[in-house]
Amino acid sequence: MLGFLSARQTGLDDPLRLRRAESTRRVLSFELNPDREVDRIHSNGINTLDIEVIDGRYMLSGGADGVIVIYDLENGSRKPQYTCKAVCTVGRSSRYVHKFSVETVQWYPHDTGMFISSSFDKTMKVWDTESLKPAEVFQFQENVYCHHMSPIARKHSLIAVGSEDPKIQLCDLKSGARSHILQGHRGEVLSVRWSPRYEHILATASADSMVRLWDVRKAAGSLFTLDQHNGEKSKASSEAVNTAHNGRVNGMCFTPDGLLLLTTGTDDRMRLWNSATGENTLVNYGKVENDSRKGLQVAVSRGCSTDFAFVPCGSSVEMYALHTGERVSTLRGHYNNVNCCVFHPDYQELYSGGKDCNLLAWVPSPGPPDTEEDDERGSAGQGEGRAAVNPALRDAWSSDED
Repeated sequence: MLGFLSARQTGLDDPLRLRRAESTRRVLSFELNPDREVDRIHSNGINTLDIEVIDGRYMLSGGADGVIVIYDLENGSRKPQYTCKAVCTVGRSSRYVHKFSVETVQWYPHDTGMFISSSFDKTMKVWDTESLKPAEVFQFQENVYCHHMSPIARKHSLIAVGSEDPKIQLCDLKSGARSHILQGHRGEVLSVRWSPRYEHILATASADSMVRLWDVRKAAGSLFTLDQHNGEKSKASSEAVNTAHNGRVNGMCFTPDGLLLLTTGTDDRMRLWNSATGENTLVNYGKVENDSRKGLQVAVSRGCSTDFAFVPCGSSVEMYALHTGERVSTLRGHYNNVNCCVFHPDYQELYSGGKDCNLLAWVPSPGPPDTEEDDERGSAGQGEGRAAVNPALRDAWSSDED
């Protein structure tokens, strides 16, 4: 890190390179913060989280108890030890509360005055944040697993909705009606994601082992279906169906630039795809434990020298170097399965929620990663691995006396 500071001081490096190196150092030193707690409101498992991008201050959570909570992440006391307070709650006493499990929550991308939730009570609700009352309610025939609104769209205000019905519904916020449907999947749709690069591109993942990419301006079906074999196996049979995984595909996330797509499946595999061509990049992440029947919320870092993926894996969160597949660290702290995690790009923090009803905050350690402590815990190579993915952590000492 001293080399980066010296290069910045002498003008050899631009500020962005130093910032990325420091952001990477902070992410690599994630630990469970003993001084920070999050109000425990949910009486059942936490399924979904979202942090608004306007101020980066408020976080939404949705639980299996149907409750929605808004947390204030800012430390108003300025003390080292503090609790992220729940500022408002749509609880069981509210007449507008979801009757069953809330599967997805999302802030409106351009304003904190509105957020959206979807539930197993077969509804998706558009909420007014100030009054905590739904401004619009969309009714469906089946349980709703997921929804997503484009973070960049200016020409449309469509919300993609995935449910037990294989058809993807597109709901228009402007008209309050469903504009059209996308057909092609053969099983329940467990995850939908709009591209952060192109506002008309949508990715959908299903229990039929397929991941499809769509251009919603076109009526001629999906652009293509991701193939884990990159077309080699399907050449043997003209009737072969392209599959992204050998099980249910229940987790999906674009990289911040929209160029790559990360997917997870119940075949205990995670795959990275070129979102423009649909090519499997063949990055080997090893076995990634995944037996969830519903959707998993995975996250990808932003602003680091290299991208990291955060994946719920049993009762822990596994952290991987996105482009190499190396498992960098394991974040342990939950007492039951983790369902969701969300990355805070402004402060390089991670929040995770699980079936144990706990919301945990993973924050950077004040000092550099303690490789000696890693050795004592039986992961001697972890310190070297961290240095490999961040040049700022490498030892610059030399024995050359000339």
